[in-house]
Amino acid sequence: MRRWMVAALVLAACTSPTAIPADEAEPPPTDLLTERITVVAAHVDRWATAQSLREAKAAAEAAANHVVGPGGPGFGDRDGDGELRGPRDAGILPGLDGEPPGFALSAARAGGPDCITRDILGGSWDDPNARWAELDEVVETWSPDRNTMPRLASHAQRIVGWALLTLRTDDLAQARTFGSHAQIHVGVSRDAVLACR
Repeated sequence: MRRWMVAALVLAACTSPTAIPADEAEPPPTDLLTERITVVAAHVDRWATAQSLREAKAAAEAAANHVVGPGGPGFGDRDGDGELRGPRDAGILPGLDGEPPGFALSAARAGGPDCITRDILGGSWDDPNARWAELDEVVETWSPDRNTMPRLASHAQRIVGWALLTLRTDDLAQARTFGSHAQIHVGVSRDAVLACR
């Protein structure tokens, strides 16, 4: 084959409209999960150190919405201040009907560390409605002298649980305490991606 023909074929391949430049390719699922956990961590840190109940509730809303995503339970303006804080794409966990699947499930399916399934997902999400119903029951039966959160195998769900309790309280000190609990579960979730390789 003549050199000019080879050059033309190479040029055509490089300029093909279906070719995706390396800097525009979708990051690996585990990287997307890590990014989302980092966002949640920032909201949880703000919640745990809030100077007002309004600030604590706004940060708790943002953290919960980033975990559940737009297909998840309660996604929206949870604190009722007229502002929706949360992602438009997906959350860390699957939606109520399994869609979107969430960053954790996508990372697990792509061969991410086993700890993602154990610690972030807390097991199978074959029945997302049942998993979210479990969260509702845990929150409804929680009391200061009966901590039901450990019943949730998913540390990401526990973050949502503490957020829901924060949104119900009128006590700033209690809201901060709930934020401190959520920080523990953010740490476990981060380690599930970064330290369990």
